[in-house]
Amino acid sequence: MKRRTFLFALTAAAVVPAMAQTRPMKIGVIGSGRIGSTLGGLWLKAGHEVMFSDRDPEQAKRVASELGARARSGTPREAVAFGDAVLIAVPYGALPAVKQEIGEQLKGKVVIDPNNPVPSRDGELGAQAKEKGAAVSTAVMLPGARLVRSFNSWGYQTMAREANRSAPRMAMPVAADDAEALKVGLQLVRDAGFESAQTYVDWKFIYTPVAPGEASPTGQPAAPKPA
Repeated sequence: MKRRTFLFALTAAAVVPAMAQTRPMKIGVIGSGRIGSTLGGLWLKAGHEVMFSDRDPEQAKRVASELGARARSGTPREAVAFGDAVLIAVPYGALPAVKQEIGEQLKGKVVIDPNNPVPSRDGELGAQAKEKGAAVSTAVMLPGARLVRSFNSWGYQTMAREANRSAPRMAMPVAADDAEALKVGLQLVRDAGFESAQTYVDWKFIYTPVAPGEASPTGQPAAPKPA
């Protein structure tokens, strides 16, 4: 199978307020743990509606009940059907189970992918994905999904603490394999309270995660080094 080419959007200096979304969206969340609940909560603050789901339904219910009137809970299938976009926030090793349950339903959906492979946790799948590139490996597992790779450069505690800070806002790299999906991803990054800017759709390359402060494949910093 050919490696898929991803479009990279570097975050730049312009600061965009979190409430600047063009319209409220419905977002389905698959995995209501630390990352799913953090990002879902930030999007709720920006005016979106969010449906949380989890392999433990009680976890999704707890998160939704804590986050207010625009939060709700449901099954993964219900969350996908609900969402204009879907966040999948699970351990990388759980992606095959996600594919089995909702892979067909994800075809044509904008899917936000923050999942990094960790071989010590995710076994052989994690090792293969780390070697091949997480974005490419996820695209193979979820064919037809309109993947947007983002929110994978920082931990959930850092994102919760730094979202919506005063300028300069924290930079968040974004990559996608389709220009319209990329627009959605950029908007959701801004709405979560991070820095995002113009997309250069002619910069094509395979995007894999880089550590904060390391050069991205364009030669530019993917994100500032933490203070």
